[in-house]
Amino acid sequence: MPQPIRLKDHEKDARLVKRRVLVGGAVIILLTCVLVMRMYYLQVVQYEHHSTLAENNRIHVQPIPPTRGLIYDRNGVIIADNRPSFSLTVTRERAGDWLQVLDTVVEVLELSDEDRALFERRVRQGRRPFEPVPILFELSEEQIARVAVNQFRLPGVEVAAQLVRHYPLQEHFAHSVGYVGRINEQELKRLDPTEYAGTHHIGKTGIERFYEEELHGEVGYEEVETNARGRVLRVLNRIDPKPGKDIVLSLDSRLQEAAENALGGRRGAVVAIQPKTGEVLAMVSQPSFDPNPFVTGISFKAYGELRDSIDQPLYNRVLRGLYPPGSTIKPMVAVSGLDAGVITPTTRVFDPGFYQLPNNSHKYRNWNRNGDGWIDLNLAIARSNDTYFYDLAHKMGIDRLHDYMSRFGIGQRVALDMFEETAGLMPSRDWKRARFRQPWYPGETLILGIGQGYMQTTPLQLAQATTLMATRGKWIRPHLAKSIDGRQPVDPNPMPDIQLRDPKFWDYSIHGMEEVLHGARGTARKVGDSAVYRIAGKSGTAQVVAIKQGERYDRNKIQERHRDHALFIGFAPVENPQIAVAVMVENGESGSGVAAPVLKQVMDAWLLDPQTGQLKAEFASPQSAEVTVNDDR
Repeated sequence: MPQPIRLKDHEKDARLVKRRVLVGGAVIILLTCVLVMRMYYLQVVQYEHHSTLAENNRIHVQPIPPTRGLIYDRNGVIIADNRPSFSLTVTRERAGDWLQVLDTVVEVLELSDEDRALFERRVRQGRRPFEPVPILFELSEEQIARVAVNQFRLPGVEVAAQLVRHYPLQEHFAHSVGYVGRINEQELKRLDPTEYAGTHHIGKTGIERFYEEELHGEVGYEEVETNARGRVLRVLNRIDPKPGKDIVLSLDSRLQEAAENALGGRRGAVVAIQPKTGEVLAMVSQPSFDPNPFVTGISFKAYGELRDSIDQPLYNRVLRGLYPPGSTIKPMVAVSGLDAGVITPTTRVFDPGFYQLPNNSHKYRNWNRNGDGWIDLNLAIARSNDTYFYDLAHKMGIDRLHDYMSRFGIGQRVALDMFEETAGLMPSRDWKRARFRQPWYPGETLILGIGQGYMQTTPLQLAQATTLMATRGKWIRPHLAKSIDGRQPVDPNPMPDIQLRDPKFWDYSIHGMEEVLHGARGTARKVGDSAVYRIAGKSGTAQVVAIKQGERYDRNKIQERHRDHALFIGFAPVENPQIAVAVMVENGESGSGVAAPVLKQVMDAWLLDPQTGQLKAEFASPQSAEVTVNDDR
């Protein structure tokens, strides 16, 4: 049977198409409305927000780092300046795959894997978006040419001209002026990100660190218009940075060189201070190092050699070196004993070559085993007699001895602008009880009287104690800065002057110091005989290793680095003090034989006219000047 023929319902199809058209049209209209509303929302309602975003994509605010202040010595010689240098910078946001870019940089410049790791670490330390981060300093002409030829392979990499810190005198002021280095992660946490925007270096040690705020300056800004690739098209606005303040130091480069030459390559320290002002004239710690590699980034190998060297060139012996002061402390102990009333200038003690406490068999030896017989205060200082000062320390007791020595700056920080200074140690009953949980013994007081035992001082503290002797107790903190932007530094916490019951007590001790170099029995009379001016000084010997009771010191049986340290302090001219010097020669053994000649060379360089070999006119005493005028008449 044939299938019936189905007829198509055209009306039904027409209605279906019509409904689809209507639905489709409604959807389109709806979507159009949504789009229009969205556009209205974005362009009208949120106009200010999106226009700001668009403007920020086109306009960038770039920090302008300030120029670091310069550092001069007292004669105008530049110690720290800023040298133009070409640096290689990377902007991470413009470099794309910046790790691959760094690989290309290493390939192009033929650098090591160590440099590659260093570059990556520096880029990761970048603090702001679109901020160029320097990864390599002081590019050579060949390196600049290689970067230019391969620029198409190095997106985000640019060669920029920058000012880099430079120390033209190199190792001569490394321990006093210090150096700058790259800002590390710890420093980033405490620094103001606004003030240090665009700055990648900060003072690490010395004057560079202590006066960082003054030397750094104030950051500037500029608004620049960029294209889609981040290329600067034009500068819209600019706020110039304020350069850092210049600092003039009290250090004298010529005297510094003379002190270094006087040490003659030996390990040690020399500090010279102008008593009337507290200005540090020379500050030498030998051996030293060149601070310039630390600015641009010293290699791990080079730093390891400095760090692991047996001579410790990175160690600042002036501020951080702790040594027993030895006999150099005796003039201060003498002044203390006079003021405490336990001795008089005529007090005599018999020296058989040793000292014994009552009811005690232990013998505390004098350096002269044969003894000096009956001695008074003046001869005790001139001969550096230990027995006399054993007796004096015993009479004073630890409590009074601690109080008086603390007034001379022993066991405390004395400097005004040297943050690295170690306080040292002036022991007391309370200190030993807290440190060792032991009582204080009388024998420990005795050896403190000759600068041994627990007492620890820095060369700077010895120089300051010498200055106090020269000024008769006038306290002025030693400082390196002579002026900051034309203004003198101010001590926020001045120390009280040392007031004695009788000012003549100073004269008695100073006269004994003068006899050390100019007396018939002085321990350093050979040095004093060659001086054209009067010097007040005192020698000292600091033990490195202990010697058994009854044994004698034999240098041939002791390793060179275990031999005694040689110390000498002094000021000159006695009648009008112009310079106070403290010298410490590690393992030098003899204060009078080794350290005293160093002191005299430093004094000669400061006090004598190089042409005539006589005392400079400005350093002559008022009495001498008056006599000269009368003679001319």
